[in-house]
Amino acid sequence: MNIPLSKRTVGQGKDIVLLHGWGVNSGVWQAISEPLQAHFRVTYIDLPGNGHNAQCLPENYDLASVADLVSQCLPKSCVLLGWSLGGLVAQEIALTKPDGIEQLILVASSPKFAAAADWPGIDVKTLTVFQQQLAQDFDKTLDRFLAIQAMGSATAKADIKRIKHYIEQLPSPSLLALKAGLAILAETDLRTQLTSLKVKTHWMFGRLDNLVPVSLATRLPSLQASASVNVVDKASHAPFISHPKNFINQLFALLEG
Repeated sequence: MNIPLSKRTVGQGKDIVLLHGWGVNSGVWQAISEPLQAHFRVTYIDLPGNGHNAQCLPENYDLASVADLVSQCLPKSCVLLGWSLGGLVAQEIALTKPDGIEQLILVASSPKFAAAADWPGIDVKTLTVFQQQLAQDFDKTLDRFLAIQAMGSATAKADIKRIKHYIEQLPSPSLLALKAGLAILAETDLRTQLTSLKVKTHWMFGRLDNLVPVSLATRLPSLQASASVNVVDKASHAPFISHPKNFINQLFALLEG
């Protein structure tokens, strides 16, 4: 039996829900939490098996099950923001349960993370190596993934240090969730479904991102003609960590627009 997820809601105003990426938790949003909470009602949700929901795991840990659990925590009407793997969960929710989703904001995310001949992304071998390394050295594997996320940023070392500081304040993730999350990243392809997505969507990319290539910005219009796209020039995979002021300014423009 699936255990309901816990969530934390702070602030007043329009509802915005934040979904984090693989290997981290909702603590990762600390760099932008204060300005967001000063203007909006912000809900933080740890994905199943992570953070405060480390012990909350679906019977079958796949994208559909994760999206279903998260959808049960959403306000009746909200902006749904997903980063990286969280963006994939947000896309699944918007495709299967779009009622109440006013706007979808996808940060350093993709409908298909694994690279293919016709699609830029993460080398499947890289994801396979991470899956193998998880069983051997849990902590070191997470550290390596964080390093890749920050790679390219002029403040990479500081970014990694901040991310680790933020996420270590919450419980450690479930190994099962980490393994299943990598499988979701390696196997999911929502490109065909994305063409029928009706929710207003905005994509944000870091120009120096080594996990979600900025070249996706030119591919997405063929899947979502109505979607808007912008690129944070000097950012890597976590623009809200490396460039919080720039990120918040762009986010506010979207939310207030």
